[in-house]
Amino acid sequence: MLDRYLLEAQNALLRPVALQLSSRGVAADALTLIGFLFGVGSAIFIATGFAGTALILIALNRLFDGLDGAVARLAGPTDRGAFLDIALDFAFYAMVPLAFAVANPTQNAMAACLLLASFMGTASSFLAFAVIAAKRGATSTSFPQKGIYYLGGLTEGTETIVAFTAMCLWPNQFPIIATVFSVLALLTTMMRWLWGWREFSESKL
Repeated sequence: MLDRYLLEAQNALLRPVALQLSSRGVAADALTLIGFLFGVGSAIFIATGFAGTALILIALNRLFDGLDGAVARLAGPTDRGAFLDIALDFAFYAMVPLAFAVANPTQNAMAACLLLASFMGTASSFLAFAVIAAKRGATSTSFPQKGIYYLGGLTEGTETIVAFTAMCLWPNQFPIIATVFSVLALLTTMMRWLWGWREFSESKL
């Protein structure tokens, strides 16, 4: 919901750094992989009871997630880069609730399962829409710089990171935060199903 409003400001802030990295031959894919490693590290800290510390690594994960796109736009985007970006993002998103479940199974396991199930809905609807949109040659007017068709909703990347931040700041409230976010993610999934039903109707083939 908020990603489209922050994208322009993010690009402006990261472009000077991206220019420096690109001029030194730093590849966008390398930044993607480094960012993912920060995400893995954040999950390890959460699982071992250091959720506050994990916030630093989550912030670094997001920084590199922005930088890889900025560098890619300078050097020329690739299909591999677009694939790595979305695939590793979804993997990182799944690691966080899993880590909270590991940290406190009795309190967090059920809410973590609910959140992971809701993530399956948002991820599958996002990717299914992108596949059919690409088949039809459609492009997203809201996110024209993305490597694949980027479908919005109530729970996009920004909202997910806000939720993760709240979870790390108040880990004892994880069940409540996760449950509320799961409901929002379910609504996003249902919205995307409806959009897909309308956009890909037989009459438009």
